[in-house]
Amino acid sequence: MNTITSKDGTPIAFERHGEGTPLILVYGATGHREFISLGAQLGGLLGATHTVYAYDRRGRGGSGDTVPFSVEREIEDLAALIAESGGTANVCGFSSGAVLAMDAAAAGLPITRLALYEPPFVVDDARPAVPGDYLERLDAYLAEGRRGEALELFFTGPCGIPAEFVAGMKAAPIWPELQKVAPTLAYDGRFMADTMTGRPLPRDRWSSISVPTLVMYGGATEPWLVNAARAVSDLLPSASLMELSDQTHDVAAEALAPALTAFLADGERA
Repeated sequence: MNTITSKDGTPIAFERHGEGTPLILVYGATGHREFISLGAQLGGLLGATHTVYAYDRRGRGGSGDTVPFSVEREIEDLAALIAESGGTANVCGFSSGAVLAMDAAAAGLPITRLALYEPPFVVDDARPAVPGDYLERLDAYLAEGRRGEALELFFTGPCGIPAEFVAGMKAAPIWPELQKVAPTLAYDGRFMADTMTGRPLPRDRWSSISVPTLVMYGGATEPWLVNAARAVSDLLPSASLMELSDQTHDVAAEALAPALTAFLADGERA
């Protein structure tokens, strides 16, 4: 494990695999290197041409945390990793991590190419909107130390998982590990802000993104996530849309690698 220090002094843990053009992975809610081996898997598949960086977002895994939280601090964490990788980098974000990547690109970070996998926006009535008081309730649970209830709220709300399935998750060995990172649900909630309401995406928030962008979704994923990917593709002027056959929200490295290889190679030929 390696570490860098973000602008506010927070240590950020990361691993790197392969040699070549930097590709930084940004995981979504609760995700970090102890839960997700995608970084190592993609490093094995892309390592001949790319250095794949996987890092623990603040408050997770080997990374530290500093209060109070702000979305700007998470963008600074990514900026520090881009600096560590050589000053510019390709970035691939997953789920709510894709939204962080979009905000970072809009903030002007030196991102060469931007890949997004299933940003979880709710842009229509394909599924129920997330209640308007979600973040307020989440903050209250976390302030009272009720991490299990915060997780239940997240899984049944933004994730749309039926309550009976969440009850089964509570008996799984991973539940105590999820409770450790439950406070970071509030961080992702702030990136998602008002984008899960069933209304169209705001046009001004990401209007400054001009880098080539690949928006991906799985062929076996939920329809509302497909609609979200299409909405992002329509919103960004330099975006293209791609379906990864047979994939769900939990995308496999073997399906992702060819898409990333082709997309990043286009940038290197330009």
